[in-house]
Parts: sequence; structure tokens; C-alpha cells
Amino acid sequence: MSKPVFVLNGANLNLLGVREPAIYGAETLADICRRTEARAHALGLKVDFRQTNSEGTLVDWLQEARERAVGIVLNAGAYTHTSIAILDALNAAELPVIELHLSNVFRREPFRHNSYVSPAAQGLICGFGPKGYELAIEAMADLIARPAGRSGQPARG
Repeated sequence: MSKPVFVLNGANLNLLGVREPAIYGAETLADICRRTEARAHALGLKVDFRQTNSEGTLVDWLQEARERAVGIVLNAGAYTHTSIAILDALNAAELPVIELHLSNVFRREPFRHNSYVSPAAQGLICGFGPKGYELAIEAMADLIARPAGRSGQPARG
């Protein structure tokens, strides 16, 4: 059985559909999961889609990904801007990483402009709402299909 792409979601993303719909949209996380799984299936990929409000659980999942995943799509939510532990876990995973945000964080409060995820990520997708998850899966499919060293960026595993 081939390894899945871990699609990991952090704090408060379980409230999608009811939390600030003007910013995050009306789709629920379950809706986004279905969209993501459908796009992955069309590309011949499997996803393991998860959400937690706990930073420690997110770190545990990133450590698990090292052995059980082929890549990581991460919407860490607010932990993006605060967690060195998540950055350390991403670096230790030695996998391709795509950072994802529903909103364009650069059009929001200045504290959201800093990301501890970005140094470990091959790319960043933000501002496309739920469609961003599909874009991330497409980008991940390209990353894992590309021979090491052809991306113009250092290989991560």
C-alpha cells in the first residue's frame, strides 16, 4: 500500500463554516476534506486528512509523517505564527511540505505575516479559500513525481 499525503490542520479549523465566514468561507472542514480527497484520488494519491487544536498533537503527527507519509500539506492555523516546535518537527520529517492558508495572510494583521512553517516548506498557497487544498494536492503531486534536484530547491527527502 502506498503512503498517503498527510493533510494536517491546526487550531480552530474545526470551526470552518461558522467562524468568520467573511474571511474563511462557508464550507466546513468536512466539505474541504471531501474536495481534497476527490482531487487526490483523481491524481492517483491518497490523503490522510486530520485536524487538532493541540500543538503537541500536531507535532506528534508531523513526527509520524516521517515514516508514514510521502509529503505534508500543513494549514497550521495560528500555530504558523508561533510554533518553533512545528518548524523543528517539519525539518525532522525530511518530506516535501506545502504551507497552506485559506486567507491571504499578507492582507491581514501584521503578526500573521511571520511564518515558522515557511522555512521548511517548498511552497506556500494562501488566499484561495478551500480551493487552496486542491491546489496544494496538485502541487504535492508534482513535487513527489519530480526527481530529486529538479525543483530548483533542495530535496527534503
